[in-house]
Amino acid sequence: MKQHATIASTADTCKTIEIAVVERQHHRSQPLLPPQAIKLSPVPTANDNPYDFEVNYSCADDNEEEFFIPPLNFAMVDNGIFRSGFPDVDNFSFLQTLGLRSIIYLCPEPYPEANMEFLKENDIRLFQFGIKNSKEPFVNIPEEKIREALGVLIDVRNHPVLIHCKRGKHRTGCLVGCLRKLQKWCLTSVFDEYQRFAAAKARVSDQRFMELFDASSFKQQSLPFSCSKR
Repeated sequence: MKQHATIASTADTCKTIEIAVVERQHHRSQPLLPPQAIKLSPVPTANDNPYDFEVNYSCADDNEEEFFIPPLNFAMVDNGIFRSGFPDVDNFSFLQTLGLRSIIYLCPEPYPEANMEFLKENDIRLFQFGIKNSKEPFVNIPEEKIREALGVLIDVRNHPVLIHCKRGKHRTGCLVGCLRKLQKWCLTSVFDEYQRFAAAKARVSDQRFMELFDASSFKQQSLPFSCSKR
């Protein structure tokens, strides 16, 4: 009886192994799916939640409509104003849907050749304000460049406009935060928006800069939330 039990146990073990092998082989036989793309709903207006983008994931083929991939940390700031991380070639089709007139670039490095070609093809003007990316405690935000960039940003002749740096967190966040002060946002709301994008990378120095930023020199150009119309 003991020998019989041992044989049964061994048989059961063999059966279990056999089933596992068959299932794994079956799993490997499945065809690999192509990379997924992002399908966006139409670009929202300022009446919508600027962070509430409807994003659907599916696999596109030749018989389906075109798919668009937004840049990292993309969001709408206001009517005609958008923000993001550094756009690459995969994002160009999406950017075309925005009908951009201008891009505000906040990094000191030269703009890539492919991006410059995209701007030329779509008649988009580039405004570059080179702000070095430093880490605390050595962060130095040049107020003069932020003011120059803000002047370009609130000029509706440049809309629609995209603001971006490398990740769309710190330099972009500071410029948007200064715009919010011009729009009479309270500091709690300004910091909350900044932290939505910076997350764990939020910098006290950035928030201190926004807190101390004096927007009174722009008071004759102060704007409501919906600051531009086409």
